Amino acid sequence: MFRSRHLIPLILTGILLAAAALFFLPNNVGPADQSPGGDGPALAVPVEVARIQRGSIELRRTFTGSLEARSTMAVAAKISGRVASIEVDLADPVTNGAEVVILDDDEEQQALVQAEAELAVAEAGLTEARDALEIAERKMQRQTLLRERGVASEAQMDTVRAEQLAARSRVAVAEAQRERARATLQTARIRLGYTRVMAAWEAGDDRRVVAQRYVEQGDTVAANTTLLTIVELDPIKAVVFVTERDYARLRPGQHVTISTDSYEDRVFTGKVARVSPVFESSSRQARVELLVPNPGRLLKPGMFVRAETILDAAQDATIVPSGALVRRADRPVLFLLDEQAMRVRMSPVETGIESGGRVQILTSDLSGRVVTLGHQLLDDGSSVTVPADEKPVTPPEDPTGS
Repeated sequence: MFRSRHLIPLILTGILLAAAALFFLPNNVGPADQSPGGDGPALAVPVEVARIQRGSIELRRTFTGSLEARSTMAVAAKISGRVASIEVDLADPVTNGAEVVILDDDEEQQALVQAEAELAVAEAGLTEARDALEIAERKMQRQTLLRERGVASEAQMDTVRAEQLAARSRVAVAEAQRERARATLQTARIRLGYTRVMAAWEAGDDRRVVAQRYVEQGDTVAANTTLLTIVELDPIKAVVFVTERDYARLRPGQHVTISTDSYEDRVFTGKVARVSPVFESSSRQARVELLVPNPGRLLKPGMFVRAETILDAAQDATIVPSGALVRRADRPVLFLLDEQAMRVRMSPVETGIESGGRVQILTSDLSGRVVTLGHQLLDDGSSVTVPADEKPVTPPEDPTGS
């Protein structure tokens, strides 16, 4: 009971002292350049500054992607057969029109011999039919002469005429049979040629490389079975995906530099070949294809690459550090330093290229120094202080007065 009676007065005394302290404290806590009572000297805000520069600035972007063969060709068998030999192996170079796989051709050779024999029979049949037609034509001439003299009857004329027409029909049939035999022979020759599987293409590099081999000697393959995959490596294609932010600044023919972890000390140059007209709905990115000369064929499909390109550039631009920009009233502004009065002036600006911690300012008449650190305590006209090593050096006065 005794302790409770003495504790209550102590608590009341503490409350009264706290209220008195709050009453006598300054009641105007505002920006750092305001005096405690609002009527004293302004408090200077310590800031860091940097000089506004003029020079060139580039907007560079690095995209990641992978390499693909510019052209991939599947070499397939056009007929079924047994693989007699394979002339190339994995990674071997292949020239345009080279034989790469040979199929067993015994059946095709026999079919060719048979087709040649059938053509010979058809040629003989045509000769026989033409001879018979010649005889029928002569007989018709004699019968016509006899009819004109009144010796032959009309019935005899009809018989000779029928023989003549039949002979002509046999010639026509024999000619058709010969053409059919010729077509059969040509088919046999084509099928025999199909046993020599060739790698042939229309355009591009005349030298390509075997990327995949699917059969071995002795395998039996069906028609249209893929035997090899052959790829073109020079030039090679790099595929990257870009977002909407960079899409509008990419165009065919734009130069790019390609780097890969496989050759850290080398940089390959190329250009933008195609820009997709649509964005993928899943990633909201567009496919961009780059064409890269690869004369040494060092770059291979499937490699991870980094592609760097200049999307925009400006010469003799006004440039400030990125840290100098702040937003006030939803607009970008700079705080320009008045070296004489050591105050700042808030200047709204328009920005351009931003790259490497630097920003292009489209307002070209700016000069001097700008605040890069301490903006949150500043307003237009605020007093500031800068570190000693950032203050401008004033040249010493000449004691001679000259």
